[in-house]
Amino acid sequence: MSSTVTPERLTGRAWAVLFVLCGAIFLEGIDVSMMGVALPSIRAELGLTTGALQWIVSAYALSYGGFVLPSGRAADLLGRRRMFVGWLVVFLLFSGLGGFATEGWVLILARFVTGIAAAFMTPAGLSIITTTYPDGPQRNQALLVYAGTAAGGFSLGMVTGGLLTAIDWRWVFFAPVIVSAVILAGAVALIPRDTARTVHRGGFDLAGALTLTGSMLLLVATVVRAPDVPAAQTVATTAAGLVLLGAFVTIERRVDAPLIRLGLLRNAALIRANLGAILLVGSFVGFQFIAVLYLQELRGWSELETGLALMVTASTPFSHRPSRRGW
Repeated sequence: MSSTVTPERLTGRAWAVLFVLCGAIFLEGIDVSMMGVALPSIRAELGLTTGALQWIVSAYALSYGGFVLPSGRAADLLGRRRMFVGWLVVFLLFSGLGGFATEGWVLILARFVTGIAAAFMTPAGLSIITTTYPDGPQRNQALLVYAGTAAGGFSLGMVTGGLLTAIDWRWVFFAPVIVSAVILAGAVALIPRDTARTVHRGGFDLAGALTLTGSMLLLVATVVRAPDVPAAQTVATTAAGLVLLGAFVTIERRVDAPLIRLGLLRNAALIRANLGAILLVGSFVGFQFIAVLYLQELRGWSELETGLALMVTASTPFSHRPSRRGW
């Protein structure tokens, strides 16, 4: 009787595949944080109001939050590699569109679609890791490197965004195009093709995907637009979002292949962890928006100074913020 022992260390090809997947998650992290530093320059050239400017950030958050859960099931059904490569192409194209934008609505559209692309790429990349690397030391190492790369991308993006914006804010869009092209070439060459074993043949919970996505979009849009619309409209969109959320829960109780196993909602530790992550990321993105406008437009800081300050803030407990220049 013979047994196969899985090596604990990653092979050269395994590292190459991981490099491609980490490149994608690094790209997503750096893309979000670079954009924040460039906002004052974008406003100055395109003549956007503060309300319109925040939609450049909110459009990405809306689309990412609305599509990230259905995208996981889509990757299972349609193929992980196919979804990863296909949406990476979409990310590349619409990043380029943002760089050529001369109107605010074009820029907002580009950010909305790149948010959708990122929402589909992330679960596909994680699925590729879990199916490519065997359970044990190899998968643990791959996931650790993947998570560290995501965090590093978000932090470095603030400084990178400052450097690129100092040249021209459009490079905040063009730089991801170049990086995306390199990652795309690596993905086509290295990521294993989907097979019958990796593509699930079960049904897709379309009703659940539509109600969940609609609910997320309505609720997030309500929060974003609340200061600018009548209270009655805020109440109406909140109620509509909650109705769709209730419909989603009802659907998930009845379908054979739900998007979310509702039993997971009984896990208090899991709920606390996810809520904590959402609040941390959401609060910092809001803080970044306000801080960038304050530092550059009111205090006269350069783009690079702003990026460095935000990077330090992101890696420092909030009780120990830097006090440079009285901030």
